[in-house]
Amino acid sequence: MNAIPFDTTTELKSLGVTLKLLERSDFSAFLKLQRPQSMWRYFTQDLSIDSELLLWLNNAIQAWNERQRVPFSIKVDNKIVGSTSLGNYSIRDNRIEIGWTWIAPGHQGKGANDRSKFLLCEYVFESLNIQRVEIKTDVTNTFSCAALDRMGFVPEGVLRSHTQVTFGRRRDSIYYSLLRPEWSHFQDNFKSRFQ
Repeated sequence: MNAIPFDTTTELKSLGVTLKLLERSDFSAFLKLQRPQSMWRYFTQDLSIDSELLLWLNNAIQAWNERQRVPFSIKVDNKIVGSTSLGNYSIRDNRIEIGWTWIAPGHQGKGANDRSKFLLCEYVFESLNIQRVEIKTDVTNTFSCAALDRMGFVPEGVLRSHTQVTFGRRRDSIYYSLLRPEWSHFQDNFKSRFQ
């Protein structure tokens, strides 16, 4: 994958949500969000374990230092509620992935995920001139799948036994995408729901 161009001073903001580059100092805020353990059943690491959370944070920052991933803290009203990232950027194919997303249970279903996805899509379509955004999730994560459907991402197919996740389970991953010609409708859909 290619290095992702991103200005370190950039913060993405909309309707009370801010995406800010992940920092080591965010660890203490993440410690307050890491439970219950069940929230990690769809994730590749059990971040309810302090050492796993620290490893995840260090890996995200290392991936940023190598420009292979742009990890963000998701803030609502200036309080960290989760994280998301851009990654798997291909200049040749003009595509990028949004992923590594998690939002603390007390903040789920309140628009932080939708607004974060919108901010990332706006950035990559408008600033990077991307042609395709990809998202993958656990096919059994019905909440995530319903959110992606509602937002206007298009389901493409399932990769069976695709990823090892927590608690010894292998997940089937469903891929979603949004293409540049669909971006205008996606924006209209978002604005009709949030503005």
